[in-house]
Amino acid sequence: MARDSAIPPESFEAILAWLNQDRDVAASMYLELREGLQRMFGWARCDDVEGLTDEVLDRVSKKVHTLRETYHGDPRAYFYAVARNVIKEQLKKVKTHASLDGIDPPAARVPEIAEETADMREECLQSCLGQLSPKNRDIILNYYAKEKQAKIDHRAALAERLDTSVETLRVRAFRIRQSLVMCIERCLDLKAQKK
Repeated sequence: MARDSAIPPESFEAILAWLNQDRDVAASMYLELREGLQRMFGWARCDDVEGLTDEVLDRVSKKVHTLRETYHGDPRAYFYAVARNVIKEQLKKVKTHASLDGIDPPAARVPEIAEETADMREECLQSCLGQLSPKNRDIILNYYAKEKQAKIDHRAALAERLDTSVETLRVRAFRIRQSLVMCIERCLDLKAQKK
């Protein structure tokens, strides 16, 4: 059951600012991040997907002001690392409860499932990247290639190389990313059906 998130407004604003300087892009990234965390908890067969997603966001919100200054790399990776810890905590809780009919609960396989899922996601990502046109593959890989100021400069150079504006490049990258996400989800569904 989902619970009300206790993220204070200033921490929520700090999370958005950490995700991206452009508020609209940051809001889009936040929604994608939420969906990604929910999928991760779903793949790990956690019962309270929305509640655990809120838990991750609450934990990060408590540290976001420090993290913005000290953390290097894609902020989304930090959220997913916190989510992995939450999954491990859930596994420990499940192990401390005995099943009524003497059978281990399905969530007892969380680490094994999480590792399998990570491998499947990587396979699907590579497969879906291979299905893109060379131009679109080049755009998406270059669009997400750098961090911080280098990322901004790199995207400006990429837009110039493609003879387009940064805004148009952002839209193209978003559309390519959306098609990749749909392709990966289809791929994961097919792999899950084969099991």
